[in-house]
Amino acid sequence: MLSPRLLLLRSAASLTARSLCTGGVSNRGRAPDMADVRNRLREIVGASTNWSDHQQAMAERVSLSSMLAKSQDDLPAKTIKDSYLEVHLPLGSEPMLREKYLTFHNTVRFGRILEDLDSLAVLISYSHTYNPVLKRSPLSIVTALVDKIDMRQHIIYPDCDIKFTGHVTWVGRTSIEAKMHMSQYRDGAYAPVLDATFVMVARDPENKRAAFVNPLKPEGPEEEKIFQEGEANKSRRVELSTASLLKVAPTNDEREIVHSLFLNTLDTKTVSFRSRVLPPNSVWMEDAKLKGLEICHPQERNIFNRIFGGFLMRKAYELGWANACSYGGCRPSLVAVDDILFQKPVEIGSLLLLSSQVCYTQGKYIQVRVHSEVFDPLTRQHNTTNVFHFTFISDRDVPSIIPKTYGESMLYLDGKRHFNQTVEP
Repeated sequence: MLSPRLLLLRSAASLTARSLCTGGVSNRGRAPDMADVRNRLREIVGASTNWSDHQQAMAERVSLSSMLAKSQDDLPAKTIKDSYLEVHLPLGSEPMLREKYLTFHNTVRFGRILEDLDSLAVLISYSHTYNPVLKRSPLSIVTALVDKIDMRQHIIYPDCDIKFTGHVTWVGRTSIEAKMHMSQYRDGAYAPVLDATFVMVARDPENKRAAFVNPLKPEGPEEEKIFQEGEANKSRRVELSTASLLKVAPTNDEREIVHSLFLNTLDTKTVSFRSRVLPPNSVWMEDAKLKGLEICHPQERNIFNRIFGGFLMRKAYELGWANACSYGGCRPSLVAVDDILFQKPVEIGSLLLLSSQVCYTQGKYIQVRVHSEVFDPLTRQHNTTNVFHFTFISDRDVPSIIPKTYGESMLYLDGKRHFNQTVEP
C-alpha cells in the first residue's frame, strides 16, 4: 500500500498528468486516454499523422540539435511527481473501443496492452524531460529494454475500465527507468493487474547518438528507496548481460544439467553418441517452433518514422502465445514478460521474420523465446532486431522440452534462467 505522502503526490500530480497528455486541462469532462497519449507524443516531437508530411517533419527535426544540453549539469533536476501520469482505457464505457481489444474468446488482447504500455513509457520519459520554453522536444526517446512485466492476476476483463499509472523511478546520464502499474475497475474498486518496468534511452533529433536527460532528485526516504531500487535494477541488468551464455560458458551446475539431458536420451541398445531416443511425455526442441512474417507498413510507424516498438511486442507476444497454446494443448495464461531487448530499430518496408521457440518447461509452465530479425531480400542478409522472453502457465502439466544439439542446450539453459528469475523466489 502507498504511503500517505505518495498518495498526496499522485493527487497533486494529476493536473500535471492531464496537461501533459492533452496539451491542456481536458475540457471534455473525462480523464486522458491512450488516444490523448499518442496525440501528445506527436505534438512533442512535431510528427504528422500523414505519411508524406511525417517524413518532412522528421527532416525538420535536424535543426533542433542546437537545443540539446551539452552536459547533464546544464539540465534542472526533476522529481518523481514531474513525470507522474494517469491514463484511462474505458473498455467498460466505450463499446467501440472495446472491439479493438477483444479476442475471439471474449478476453482482452494482451498484445494491445503491450502497445499501450510502450506509448505510456515514452510519454512518462518526455514528461520527465519537459521544458516549457521549447515548443518541441529535441530528444528522440525510444524503448531500449522491457526489463520486466509481472502479472498480478491472469484475467483482464473486456468490459471493465482500465487505469494506467506510472512515473520515472531512476535516471542515468542518457537513460530513464519508468515503472507503470495497470489496474481494472471491478466490484466497485480498482484491483491491480500488472506491474511493468521499461528502460528508455534519449538520443539526438536524428536518433543517431545519445543525448543527456534531466537528473532525478528523490524527495524524502521513500523516493530515495525507489531510486536505489532503480540502481539495483541497473546493476542486475549489467550482471546478467556479463553472464550471458553468448559470452561465457555455462556454470558447473548448468553443465551437469545438459549432460544429464544427454544421458537420458541415449539409446541403450546402440550406446552411440549419435543415436538419441525421446523420453516419454517429451518433445524435441526442434519440434516446438512456430514462425511468422510481417511486412512493415507505414501504418505501424512510431513518431520517429520507425516501426513502433509496441507493434513488435504485440506481434511477438501473439506468436509466442500461439506456440505455447499449441504446445500445451490449451489456452495458456501469461505469467510474465522478461528482458525484451531492442537491439536495432526496424525500418518501414522491412520484412520482419519472427521465430518462436519453446525453450524450457516445468510442470504447468512454458517458457517461450521469440527472436525477430529483419531480412533484406536484395542482399539476403539477416539482422537481429529483438529478442523476447515470455512465461506462460497452462491448466495442466505439459510435456518436457528436450534439446538435441549444443545450441539448443544453450537455449534450454537460457530459458531456465529466465524462468527462475520470473517464477522462483
